[in-house]
Amino acid sequence: MTNPYAHTIEPLDPQKPDHKFFNLKKLKDPRYDQLPFSIRVLLESAVRNCDGFLVKKEDVEKVLNWKVTQSQTVEVPFRPARVILQDFTGVPAVVDFAAMRDAVKKLQGDPEKINPVCPADLVIDHSIQVDFNRKSDSLQKNQDLEFERNRERFEFLKWGSKAFRNMRIIPPGSGIVHQVNLEYLARVVFEQDGYYYPDSLVGTDSHTTMIDGLGVLGWGVGGIEAEAVMLGQPISMVLPEVIGYKLQGTPNKYITSTDIVLTVTKHLRQVGVVGKFVEFFGPGVAQLSIADRATIANMCPEYGATAAFFPVDQISIHYLKQTGRDAEKLSYIEKYLKAVGMFRDYSNTAQDPQFTQVVELDLSTVVPCCSGPKRPQDKVAVSEMKQDFKTCLGAKQGFKGFQVAPERHDVRVPFQFNGAEYSLSHGSVVIAAITSCTNTSNPSVMLGAGLLAQRAVKAGLSVKPYIKTSLSPGSGVVTYYLKESGVMDFLSQLGFEVVGYGCMTCIGNSGPLPEPVVEAITQGDLVAAGVLSGNRNFEGRVHPNTRANYLASPPLVIAYAIAGTVRIDFENEPLAVNSQGKEVFLRDIWPTREEIQAVERQFVIPAMFKEVYEKVEKVNERWNSLKAPSDKLYTWDPSSTYIKSPPFFDGLTRELQTPKSITDAYVLLDLGDSVTTDHISPAGNIARNSPAARYLTSRGLTPREFNSYGSRRGNDAVMARGTFANIRLLNKFINKQAPCTIYLPTGETLILDCYIYTSPLLILAGKEYGSGSSRDWAAKGPFLLGIKAVLAESYERIHRSNLVGMGVIPLEYLPGDSTESLGLSGRERYTVIIPPQITPRMPVDIKLDTGKSFQAKMRFDTDVELTYFHHGGILNYMIRKMSEN
Repeated sequence: MTNPYAHTIEPLDPQKPDHKFFNLKKLKDPRYDQLPFSIRVLLESAVRNCDGFLVKKEDVEKVLNWKVTQSQTVEVPFRPARVILQDFTGVPAVVDFAAMRDAVKKLQGDPEKINPVCPADLVIDHSIQVDFNRKSDSLQKNQDLEFERNRERFEFLKWGSKAFRNMRIIPPGSGIVHQVNLEYLARVVFEQDGYYYPDSLVGTDSHTTMIDGLGVLGWGVGGIEAEAVMLGQPISMVLPEVIGYKLQGTPNKYITSTDIVLTVTKHLRQVGVVGKFVEFFGPGVAQLSIADRATIANMCPEYGATAAFFPVDQISIHYLKQTGRDAEKLSYIEKYLKAVGMFRDYSNTAQDPQFTQVVELDLSTVVPCCSGPKRPQDKVAVSEMKQDFKTCLGAKQGFKGFQVAPERHDVRVPFQFNGAEYSLSHGSVVIAAITSCTNTSNPSVMLGAGLLAQRAVKAGLSVKPYIKTSLSPGSGVVTYYLKESGVMDFLSQLGFEVVGYGCMTCIGNSGPLPEPVVEAITQGDLVAAGVLSGNRNFEGRVHPNTRANYLASPPLVIAYAIAGTVRIDFENEPLAVNSQGKEVFLRDIWPTREEIQAVERQFVIPAMFKEVYEKVEKVNERWNSLKAPSDKLYTWDPSSTYIKSPPFFDGLTRELQTPKSITDAYVLLDLGDSVTTDHISPAGNIARNSPAARYLTSRGLTPREFNSYGSRRGNDAVMARGTFANIRLLNKFINKQAPCTIYLPTGETLILDCYIYTSPLLILAGKEYGSGSSRDWAAKGPFLLGIKAVLAESYERIHRSNLVGMGVIPLEYLPGDSTESLGLSGRERYTVIIPPQITPRMPVDIKLDTGKSFQAKMRFDTDVELTYFHHGGILNYMIRKMSEN
């Protein structure tokens, strides 16, 4: 059909009639100017893609009527302009595509229909580990080892880049996906097929939201959902409420953007923004650089919102110019956004739209802070860190407790390292990492760290040699300006050598600690600390031997590394005593915002970005020399332990199966609150005593060759065995942290191994089940273990959609109910009655073998999700659809 909004099409420039856009102003609807800017992006997509089938005219009306529909759980389709992937999630996506081609062929369809129709960029950034540090050749050695470990995966991705159209791969060594997205990939406004329209995206990493800081609407989705978008399906989403977050005031001169973001994170967690958009406005926004805004937007998953949007303003245009974007593009970006009412002047209150709710933050009230020891939303003022850690030591085991007996709080364990004597105690820093997209994209905090390092070295300070220090910049630009400004040498002298360009310590690729350090920690059962400039510090993620992990700004990472402990009051205690016997306090060497900004203005220039990114896709010789087959169907290698055809589509037929009730299911695990996707499907090292390790050993591999779970996501045999393998998993059945459960038929305690039950399985859980990373294997793994449903008090958004995508039923307790309130032990057998006709969010009956029964809500939120469930998952649906003649 003809687009019913074709009358709004006009040229942006009368001199270029072939370059058109949908002028939303020509809708002549007064509701438009009241819409939040983020909702205007959804509206433009609906108007432009209105075809009467995937996007209907009534969908456009639903978005226009947002003021009313936001509170009515109204479903709308959204077609993002592009998709972004990283390799941990990108490899399984390409594996799925390859397996889907095989499945379509078996159903007598055209396998080449399985091909991205929505542009996709894949940045290889999660494979590099900190195996070497503190030496000038660390970067080269880590990159060499990265290729040695991951050659199979890289060759497979190279095949994918040839076999699939519309898929671009950014080679390893280029930087972190979100920083590369911000500095290079983001269009802000697309110019394609003769039309201008807003850049928008979904990504297979929860921190995709970082791009919202540049005014590009984007958020993280599950890998399986992203695959459907790549194949041309719109995302079906509930039209969100939009929380207006008003910023005003000016930050204190000693405050970093990290302090601001940790303050915002805690505040918005308290407000409650799960499943909502947050849109920033107010005069305080103009005080923030794009890097500052991107830092705040990056942490969006940690405060639970879907997106954290900063509309484009003049500072955004300046950033695009600073990062070397083409002048002609800058011209049409600004012109288009102004024409459709999406260009923001934060000082003009007349532009303020209507919001669901408004909350405020005065930037002048922000104080230096960290976050931890186990969750990113648990903010701790730096002035309170010493006391807070002491309290955590003795507190009951939990998010803020380690349950260490009082008489053991001051235990010290001596050890030798490189011929010298040292000692460790609770709170000793053993990892100090400037890492992760949260901060490495931000010149202000990176240069701040460099200036602090310079002053520390000149004051005679150093970092103890056993502390694992590292610097993993988000792109080559960072190293460029650190060198040009003269601070890189001082970072190196403190041990912060560049160890790689990628997501390293924050994802768990922190590499091994020195053996004497591990022995001391184990001997004293110490709560050792990691301090990192990341966004994730969940238990067991950073390193198995760091039970306390604190998020901090890059300068604070250096400060805690010099101090050697988190048990320090910087205000009243010196960082260290130098060789002249002088006490040096943190305030003596801490740079101000003005000092940092002066250096940034001088050394962060467009030429750097142009030089780095002009060669980003060509510079890696090892990648360029990789050989890959050119066949459109992948030839699976049965000997490979990295890439394996998954069993998801075995036995798939064209005909749909009628959904069946779940009968007499056992509970595999009884879990509490805030169970993360790291608990469900860890990304880090494969423990030597784990089922995954036994499998790899049986295939002839040695522990040195195990690599990480994240790197093995193309092999379902490893990933199924790695499901719930996190050593910090707390299962109420055994009441201690271990990847174990009770095999209920016999009462025997077992390590969670693959397929230990032949009956259907359930998971019991508390609030925020599946929080953290957008990890599709946290749904695929349970599916392969035979888990038919999860019964939780609430879900994190991405994980719930991933469960739906795999055909696992997300059940939610009714308000006021929980495992405890219903008196469930988890040792019962559960029957979930699935009626023939299912509607979104309908209640279902659950009967126990004890005679007890109760109701829970099925969290299929939209009709589209129900369609996926009836097909056994989103990928099955796509295969059947693509097999139609």
